Amino acid sequence: MAETATKLSVKTDKAEPAKKTSPAGVWHPFESLHREIDRLFEDFGKGWPRLSLDGKSDVLDIATDVTESDKDYRVTAEIPGMDEKDVEVTVASGVLTMKGEKKEEYEETKKEFYRSERSYGAFQRSFRLPEDVDQGKIEASLKKGVLTVVMPKTAEAQKKARKVEIKSK
Repeated sequence: MAETATKLSVKTDKAEPAKKTSPAGVWHPFESLHREIDRLFEDFGKGWPRLSLDGKSDVLDIATDVTESDKDYRVTAEIPGMDEKDVEVTVASGVLTMKGEKKEEYEETKKEFYRSERSYGAFQRSFRLPEDVDQGKIEASLKKGVLTVVMPKTAEAQKKARKVEIKSK
């Protein structure tokens, strides 16, 4: 029996694109160092529970894949145990953002023992959209713990693609 994917709504914000904070060509050596140190700490922390700023929830690392075809781009993210009500997909100022929060509680009472478990976690991933994406036609679906966001290319971008013949010499 084939299962159908649940469609998610994609919210679009008509806000102005973000302005650059510094003029082009200005070198900021400490920004580069700061980003590299952040990356090192992120790599070190993978697989370890990390508290968010509110001190309540772990930050979930989600596996994502981005693929491109002649007609569209696709982002797939593994978010096991989450329902469509737990996930939000937005598009604003040329950025696609996927975020969600998982809350699980388990309680078991038997004659000999009482067990209570709580699990909380949140994720947020953002991707800058290529210029050839038709932002009004972006769709998201969730099936068996896999979120798929399809971003169709504009008709003009699809026409520009052509196959180049390879000749042997």
